[in-house]
Amino acid sequence: MAIARTAEIRPEIDAALVRRLIDTQFPRWAGLPLKLLDPAGSDHVIYRLGEELSVRLPRHAGAIGQARKEFQWLPRLAPHLPLTIPVPVEVGEPGFGYPWPWAVSRWLEGEVATVDAHADSTGTAVELAHFLAALQRFSPDSTPRTAHEHLSSWSLSDRDHATRAAIAKVDGVFDAAAMTDLWDAAMSAPGWEGPPVCFHGDFHTGNLLTVHGRLSAVIDFGGLGVGDPACDLMIAFTLMTAGSRAAFRSTLGVDDATWLRGRGWAMATGLNAYTSYAAVSPRVAAQTTRQITEALIG
Repeated sequence: MAIARTAEIRPEIDAALVRRLIDTQFPRWAGLPLKLLDPAGSDHVIYRLGEELSVRLPRHAGAIGQARKEFQWLPRLAPHLPLTIPVPVEVGEPGFGYPWPWAVSRWLEGEVATVDAHADSTGTAVELAHFLAALQRFSPDSTPRTAHEHLSSWSLSDRDHATRAAIAKVDGVFDAAAMTDLWDAAMSAPGWEGPPVCFHGDFHTGNLLTVHGRLSAVIDFGGLGVGDPACDLMIAFTLMTAGSRAAFRSTLGVDDATWLRGRGWAMATGLNAYTSYAAVSPRVAAQTTRQITEALIG
């Protein structure tokens, strides 16, 4: 029998497993109740642990570096950012057949931001621009070089083959010619000419929390990296409309080439999610359809 490759592993995760991992590795929390967060994201199974903690276990190999990355970097970032970010508490080790590191963090209250509530809000758009500007000002060079090993560095060209294949796959659902034109333009745009800066790497509506209708926190820093910040412009197309998008771009001071690369990132990531999940999730289908459509609009 062939041994499954790491990338294909999809461990079964239930409350009994999480309870055993917590009770054996962190017995001080053994008496706290567990409650499954549903729906969670596609990368992690999430349980609330008592009133003040959350437990996140990767569903697949692509997310296995996040626990240690956030534990290493988020305490450094937090003092420099204008919105709350997760507070890592512990990193758990594999056990009881579960193969990867997992995380315990402080629970963050809030509701996921929605297009209905925030799409037209220039205030929200400006606040998000200020957050990204602060993130980009943070200098990883102020930390030991050995601390950089978990940071991502991505390029649009890494997604070229998969994006063109996805465009072909959805021809008839979306305008394949328009998507190809945008992708060609994004691939041909001048690259980032500034110094490498920090980016969130997965900056979309689902990773923003609100309290009483106001932005309160940014979560899920698994894609945190250093390089071209264009990938974080995804938020302009997942959340905003043309008017709020203009305020966001003006506040952040985005040049034409970076904006074009950002449109490419938004379309590529939207296509990836659409082809992977739209058939089984109407919520994802609606979100990614909007993302792709707005990226085409610009």
